[in-house]
Amino acid sequence: MTPLRKKMTDEMKFRRFSENTIESYLFAVTGLAKFYNRTPDKITHDEAQSYLLHLQEERGLSWSTCNVVASGIIFFYNKVLDSPPNIKLKLPHRKQKKSLPEVLSKDEIETLFNSTTTMRDRLLLMTTYAAGLRVGELVVLRPKDIDSKRMMIRVVDGKGNKDRYTVLSTKLLSNLRTYYQNYRPDNYIFPSKVTGKHITTSVVQKVYKKAQNKAQISKGHGIHILRHNFATNLYEAGIDIRIIQ
Repeated sequence: MTPLRKKMTDEMKFRRFSENTIESYLFAVTGLAKFYNRTPDKITHDEAQSYLLHLQEERGLSWSTCNVVASGIIFFYNKVLDSPPNIKLKLPHRKQKKSLPEVLSKDEIETLFNSTTTMRDRLLLMTTYAAGLRVGELVVLRPKDIDSKRMMIRVVDGKGNKDRYTVLSTKLLSNLRTYYQNYRPDNYIFPSKVTGKHITTSVVQKVYKKAQNKAQISKGHGIHILRHNFATNLYEAGIDIRIIQ
């Protein structure tokens, strides 16, 4: 890890950014550096603005994706390099059309789970679906977060750095216990190959994408669709929408 990357990572962790945000911001600055084939501290603000235009106009990336990239680059310049004065990168305003989120049928969910190749991969998708977790919340789950007595899962540092509880179904608990007996995870339920670390959100997204392709499911663009399914199932079961939110 380069000193700049470490400094940026430390700055984000100090501000308690989510794992997903940290990964996205690092990816944004890495992309900028690769585009100009220079270290990011040697790239001017005008060049960064031109890079954003390239992403929008030539690569055709969505406004929301470019907005995340812009936020990551701005954070790097303003908080890591301490560039005076605080820079701003411009993105053309775009009104986003509001549409209902896509959801999978029960048959599609089952096919998706059956398209995984390992017990761990199956449980990654099952936990996301059954507990309604964001991918950044999933990867940091620890064994102590599973409360089998109250049938709840504690979510630490969720969106807005808030802790909360979500439901733990009997089926998910049974699968978690089987997984634990086979894998014996220590610090995190889903550990990485690096001792003491958890898997990254990109690993989970790749697991989902691989299963999605094998199951020949075209709905949705990522694992977040499983969280939409969770919310839809609660609503259809008669749970108050304010509680779901």
